[in-house]
Amino acid sequence: MPNPPQLTDEQRRAALEKAAEARRVRAETKARLKMGSLTLAELIDLADNDQMISKIQVLAVLESLPGVGKVTARRKMQELEIAESRRLSGLGPQQRDRLLKEFS
Repeated sequence: MPNPPQLTDEQRRAALEKAAEARRVRAETKARLKMGSLTLAELIDLADNDQMISKIQVLAVLESLPGVGKVTARRKMQELEIAESRRLSGLGPQQRDRLLKEFS
């Protein structure tokens, strides 16, 4: 396995800040979804334009929906034939349509 690239302290700090910002944005987005101030359809539209949001896993999104828990989210993912590791950016048009029909 090759060694990771050698980064300067400044590059490492910038990468850590970028990662922290991405986690913050994703957490805020999931919280908005849970509170109901953001719909699944709106989130999918946002994911098309925002790279940070597009990296959220579909399973985490479904678990953040009001009334949907971990078990229900996993079951629906299996029924809709969506891999548990799939991210919003990796959803195909038919998968998006099935998700929206199921959870809208």
